[in-house]
Amino acid sequence: MSHSAPPKRVALVSGGIGGLGTEICRQLARAGRRVIALDLASREERVAAFHAETADFDDDIAFEPADVSDFDSCQQLIARIEQQHGNVDILVNAAGITRDASLRKMTPQQWHELMQVNLDGVFNMCRNAIEGMTERGFGRIVNISSVNGQTGQFGQTNYCAAKAGVHGFSMALARETARKGVTVNTVSPGYCDTPMVAAVSADIRAQIVAGIPVGRLGSPADIARAVVFLSADDAGYITGANLPVNGGYFMSF
Repeated sequence: MSHSAPPKRVALVSGGIGGLGTEICRQLARAGRRVIALDLASREERVAAFHAETADFDDDIAFEPADVSDFDSCQQLIARIEQQHGNVDILVNAAGITRDASLRKMTPQQWHELMQVNLDGVFNMCRNAIEGMTERGFGRIVNISSVNGQTGQFGQTNYCAAKAGVHGFSMALARETARKGVTVNTVSPGYCDTPMVAAVSADIRAQIVAGIPVGRLGSPADIARAVVFLSADDAGYITGANLPVNGGYFMSF
């Protein structure tokens, strides 16, 4: 008698069509997940490029428009995905923006806009996914922080506060859900070869690389493999952890 394979676990990736997001989606699909990338629908040319970049995964990667900064729309989104695709078992919060300015010049708008995506977005997605995960007794949440949340960075009080906040949030939620089969962890990328870093001038980029012990920028694949590791079914004994993927740029115990 043949047993049909269990349905694939559904993984949501916010910021799923960014430099890191697309590669996270690809590697999760390769690991046997059914992946739904979430991002702003307004980026039409990026959405088209994303479909091209993930075409080799057939039906294993889908795209859904989402605004993580809007609680109600996150609630509706997760309800819709659970109806159409199945239970959300894995949630990767990778949506992030920068609004850089020194604090003396930072406007309240630059502060609030960044918080709404980088920190409120994590709350909005986790708050709406967590109940189903704990009821079913399985969940993997991976929140993307940043090395700058650990070290601070000139001109990024907003970004560093949000990214440090992401790990504090992850540790607290990890404690709340540990008995329910749900793990909550953080990945803190260092400087990676993404459009965000490519926008930095060449001389500053050379300076950054000079400060990285392994001697190169990270690749999206370096980050994605950490996400896949923490979101694996058998990673149930790792929770509340921060996994730095930064080439030795910042080391701590």
